[in-house]
Amino acid sequence: MNKHVNKIEKLIAELCPEGVALKCIGEICQINRGRVMSKDYLRNNAGEYPVYSSQTVDDGVFGRINTYDYDGEYLTWTTDGANAGSIFYRNGKFSITNVCGLLKVKVVGVNTKFLLYILATVSKQYVSAGMGNPKIMSNVMEKIQIPIPPLAIQQEIVKILDTFITLEAELEAELEAELEARKKQYEYYRDELLTFGEDVECKTLDEVCISINAGGDLPKNYLKGQNEPTPDFPFPIYSNGTEENALYGYTDDYRIDNEAVTISARGTIGYHAVRSPKFTPIVRLLVLIPKKNIATPQFLNYVLDITEIGHSGGSIPQLTVPNVKKIKIPIPPLAEQERIVGILDKFDALVNDISVGLPAELNARRKQYEYYRNKLLTFKEFPSSGGVSAEG
Repeated sequence: MNKHVNKIEKLIAELCPEGVALKCIGEICQINRGRVMSKDYLRNNAGEYPVYSSQTVDDGVFGRINTYDYDGEYLTWTTDGANAGSIFYRNGKFSITNVCGLLKVKVVGVNTKFLLYILATVSKQYVSAGMGNPKIMSNVMEKIQIPIPPLAIQQEIVKILDTFITLEAELEAELEAELEARKKQYEYYRDELLTFGEDVECKTLDEVCISINAGGDLPKNYLKGQNEPTPDFPFPIYSNGTEENALYGYTDDYRIDNEAVTISARGTIGYHAVRSPKFTPIVRLLVLIPKKNIATPQFLNYVLDITEIGHSGGSIPQLTVPNVKKIKIPIPPLAEQERIVGILDKFDALVNDISVGLPAELNARRKQYEYYRNKLLTFKEFPSSGGVSAEG
């Protein structure tokens, strides 16, 4: 990759040694917004042409209809919501919704793919989070300034980054496949290790645990959405949800002073995790504290992976304390539990820990791409009039 960087540096020294001019997006692009399209409209006009919206999954495709509003090479950006400022390259026939912006290069000497790459590195800086709804509207987009080097340099950068992305995608596909194989291998050994003969007794969770209780109301004092403890609010609050969203915030007191296993009773029903002492569970979360002479929290957490947890009937599915108390699990001796946990912890780290093994390699590739992209898209600039700064 360094040889490509050197080639760009030589082109810059040859074609623009004094620096690169800054241009506003409004100077180089025609800017439009999409139109309102409901899901009913999509169903009633189903077809082959994509409709892009504010989402980023599935390349932003909201649906497909039998007509199109645009045909050609464009960029779209997400104007509203959590993904505001996300930039996409479009080439072909398509339409966009009202929460999607559109850029069409209107001047000679600007490569649309180059615009994609450089705008993607800066657009998030201009997102406004006012009123709790992130936005980047057309009036802000048009004032964003970006460096525009000579076309030959743009084209060379695009060629390099396109190639890098293709190679990265191929490697990621191979690594993802290997990661999936590792996960299946882990699940196989986990199931083998946690399958016992008739000589291992099964007990109900009510017998295994000192207590099984539901979380309660929010504490009086807390910081919602806080991702790290503070001196005044050092104790975590957990609600139902997966590991990405179970942390509700932090408080100045705690309700549980034991290592425990929590289980989501609503929403992501059955999701379970080990929690360290001194935390507060709130509604829709069940807390299981195992008896130290019967089971470790870590073993209980692993064995729940292969246990049918179920939920109560009714219009809103949920787990209840009485139902959970009836669940039976195998209970081998504590020494055997610790041996099993030690093996599965190592497997789990190799499969899931972002700092270990294949996930780390995937993460390293993404960081490598970002490093070289930013290096290729950094120029000595001499400013033009107009524009808006990232703080503006």
